[in-house]
Amino acid sequence: MRKPPIHKSFLNAFRGVFLMLKNERNFQIELLAFFINLFLIFYLKLSTIDTIFILLVSSGVLISEIFNTAIEKICDIVQPEFDQRIGFIKDISAGAVVLMTLLSVVVGILVYWKYIFT
Repeated sequence: MRKPPIHKSFLNAFRGVFLMLKNERNFQIELLAFFINLFLIFYLKLSTIDTIFILLVSSGVLISEIFNTAIEKICDIVQPEFDQRIGFIKDISAGAVVLMTLLSVVVGILVYWKYIFT
């Protein structure tokens, strides 16, 4: 199988992000949080290192949600009926998103605290 031209690969990747935005409620909420963070970065004039921390954890949540959704979709294709093993896979995949989200909240508190309360 031949590889598609590079521009087609990028178009496919952006289509994937658009499909996530269109079809996945959690991704929509997480993307809203990402844009709120972008606003806060500029409004509070975060330092470069603080900006990097916020962007890393915010994008980490989005990326983990994309992987979680991909895993869940694959599981649904492999086993459309309820299966305890598939449920386990979906639960641990969702757990990764929850852990990344908790980490981002902790980092957000640590970073924003000094800009808001000092």
